[in-house]
Amino acid sequence: MNKYKKIDSNQITYKTEELLEVSHNRYRITMQVANRAKRRKYEDIDIVEDPLIKPIIRAILEMIDEITQPEIIGDS
Repeated sequence: MNKYKKIDSNQITYKTEELLEVSHNRYRITMQVANRAKRRKYEDIDIVEDPLIKPIIRAILEMIDEITQPEIIGDS
């Protein structure tokens, strides 16, 4: 997760737009991002990470990485 340390607001905006463009249903993808962020917030309560990256931003960045780079989740 260290690659997310220095992210400016423009990059977050572009990533969010990219995520919405590749999705077929904006409502569904919005709910998926919200649910992932909520889940991560409560799962990682013991882990102290960079407080500047909120769970919703982390969820957006992770989801767009999973969609645009499927090899990171592929079977090894």
